[in-house]
Amino acid sequence: MTTELHLTAAISHDLDESLTPAQKDALQRAVAKIVALGEQTGVTADEMIELLKAGLTVGELLEYLAARAGEVA
Repeated sequence: MTTELHLTAAISHDLDESLTPAQKDALQRAVAKIVALGEQTGVTADEMIELLKAGLTVGELLEYLAARAGEVA
């Protein structure tokens, strides 16, 4: 399983059955972009998964990555 799919699983929890194929595709594309942003800022997919498991929302994760991107630039 790729890191993108691991992150997708962490984000979606057990919602996978209720998503349409188009929604699943959109979710996978979004997760791939989040993983790419994380790589640019030095945050691994595993670290992002741990942050989500610890209670960070996806929105908060994006804010965190954006703040890190500002530090890296």
